[in-house]
Amino acid sequence: MGESKAESTEIFQVKGMSCASCAASIEQILRQVPGVKEAVVNFATEQATITWDPEMTSLNPIQAAVTALGYELVSANQPPVRDPLERQVWVAGILSTILVVGSLPMMVGVEVPGWPMWLHHPWTQLLLSAPIQVWCGHTFVHKAWVAARHRVAKMDTLVALGTNVAYVYSFFPTLFPEAFRSQGLPTDVYYEAAAVVITLVLVGEWLESRAKRETAAALKQLLGLQAKTALVIRAGQEQTIPLEQVQVGDVIRVRPGEKIPVDGVVISGSSTVDEAMVTGESLPVLKQEGSEVIGATLNKTGTFQMRATRVGQETVLAQIVQMVQQAQNSKAPIQKLADQITGWFVPAVLAISILTFITWFWLMGNLTLSLVTAATVLIIACPCALGLATPTSILVATGKGAELGILFKHAAALELGQRLTTVVFDKTGTLTRGQPRVTQIHSRDPQILITQAAAVEYHSEHPLAAAIVAYAAQTSLPEVTDFLAVPGQGVQGVVQGSPIHIGTQAWFQELGIPTQAYERQASTWEQEGQTVIWVAADGQVQGLMALADTLKPSAPEVIAHLKSLGLQIILLTGDNPRTAAAIAHQAGIPQVIAQVRPEEKAAVIRQLQQQGHRVAMVGDGINDAPALAQADLGIAVGTGTDVAIAASDITLLRDDLTGIPIALDLSRATLTNIRQNLFFAYLYNVLGIPIAAGVLFPWWGVLLNPMVAGGAMALSSLSVVTNALRLRSYQPSFSLRGVPQHPSPPPWAHPGKRESAQA
Repeated sequence: MGESKAESTEIFQVKGMSCASCAASIEQILRQVPGVKEAVVNFATEQATITWDPEMTSLNPIQAAVTALGYELVSANQPPVRDPLERQVWVAGILSTILVVGSLPMMVGVEVPGWPMWLHHPWTQLLLSAPIQVWCGHTFVHKAWVAARHRVAKMDTLVALGTNVAYVYSFFPTLFPEAFRSQGLPTDVYYEAAAVVITLVLVGEWLESRAKRETAAALKQLLGLQAKTALVIRAGQEQTIPLEQVQVGDVIRVRPGEKIPVDGVVISGSSTVDEAMVTGESLPVLKQEGSEVIGATLNKTGTFQMRATRVGQETVLAQIVQMVQQAQNSKAPIQKLADQITGWFVPAVLAISILTFITWFWLMGNLTLSLVTAATVLIIACPCALGLATPTSILVATGKGAELGILFKHAAALELGQRLTTVVFDKTGTLTRGQPRVTQIHSRDPQILITQAAAVEYHSEHPLAAAIVAYAAQTSLPEVTDFLAVPGQGVQGVVQGSPIHIGTQAWFQELGIPTQAYERQASTWEQEGQTVIWVAADGQVQGLMALADTLKPSAPEVIAHLKSLGLQIILLTGDNPRTAAAIAHQAGIPQVIAQVRPEEKAAVIRQLQQQGHRVAMVGDGINDAPALAQADLGIAVGTGTDVAIAASDITLLRDDLTGIPIALDLSRATLTNIRQNLFFAYLYNVLGIPIAAGVLFPWWGVLLNPMVAGGAMALSSLSVVTNALRLRSYQPSFSLRGVPQHPSPPPWAHPGKRESAQA
């Protein structure tokens, strides 16, 4: 969503949510606050992403609206406090165990000699269950009451009604046992059932909370990558300060083996830096004066001073963390169905419970049977499993993507990945390296040719000159005099007394230098899409050099894999048709659209969409941004421009195309996982509610004990979260001929591994 300057967006922690209905209620109330543009509440992450207009509202009315609903909205950066839920679980667990032990002989129908039967006495059960019902269960009653005041119903409503009906009903057989016997009614009490249900729900919430915290492990590992302090030079003095106190413009000294604290520019000294966490480059990168450095990367060999240019939330690592957070808090389109069902689910369960009570009382005239079945329906039916089915899978998958160097900007990107029909590639910097390189030399003496050419080109600032000089990096270059650059033609100079000319064939012909002997070779290279550089000495052609923007090594296999998935592959570039065709041929791309201006690229994508295609666009440059935004799924190579990355839905942190098939494969795995979760959640409720209502009782005499119902409810939510956690062990199915996809995985994939290796 485009964000205007007048809008503020912030992520908050939401305390007190117990089910997906809670998240839906909070979303609804937030969107009713004047000035709130958008609100997305994620039950799995227990966070709310809110966008509002500061001129129309502020945080106070937003927080007040949530507080009135019975929840608490706090900063996402607030340090965690000990969860009181754990204490409640322990107290309820111990007392419930005693209650169950005391009732065991009655449950199994066998008398055990010496068993403490006094534990099964109604008054004993009342005393033991009271702390559970009053202290441990009060949160359900409170939230149910607050929800009722706002005319909504949720899981807390079901638990509060079910347990309190069982508990309050038990008072009457306890106080008036003879009256019950005289009317032919059983004097059974359900104190232990109500207590155990509350205990099981609390245990389920506690385990669920722990499991959800595990799903955010990748994000915590990302946050743990940054340095904790920085050695800042202020007023000529070096001082170590916390990272939070570093300011833009500060001069920082970085020593060997230290993490670079923030993003900046080297102002003195030099070193090599391990940037694998960002670029995937397995070799350290040389950093000299003027080089940009990235916070949280590892300085290797030397000492240097840098000037901070981006701190806090502006650093590359912070932006990566923010992208992962946004993706985890967003909703996939498939979740809309679950949200809609959750909205009417609780009212429907209340109606079924009432109908169950009326039906059994009308058929049997048995108050106990009617109350127990109605309460069991309330207890077993829980929308938590439905509400967790999608967000937990999204949460784990986005974290796993971050481990693999793939950032999903929002949940919809995960779902769209498996619905594509067409993938469109930019050429320069995407399929190719983005820098020209010397690919071939044709000369009687290649060594002399490259030495003379590099010596002259060393004085030129042309990109092709830089490629020639780089090719001769290990060669000692002679002195050059009388250097002259002729715009659009080439360069010339005198090397060891010989005039050297380097440039185009047309320029050589203007100078009267004969070119016939080399024209056939030059024509062959040009047909292959390569740039031909002519080199002459003393008025005679000495040879040719071919330069080209070479294909990335992974491109052919990535394209072949995408084609095997049934995807249509198109090359879309502003380059000339001959060069584009040559690159497409090398990569194995059958369709080429060349000489397309930046604004026309988006039109091409739009035309494909109008033809019924679901299009992914892969690019890296400013000229790709409109097309990336227009595409159903924009994929930006992480080494590209900030504009391209901002316009995309998926960012590849590495300059490596293998991330594309891995992202699509992870998308498929995630959608499969979500469908499994939804199936389990629906099946559980479809089977569980009728059994709880007693549909099996007329034929087989089977009734569901409320304690069993409570356990099943807790187990359903836990099973969904556990199934989602399986995505943490996801392994990409695509690799380059058996070579690992990522020779240098980011450090958050194996926390501490890189640091220990350096030690």
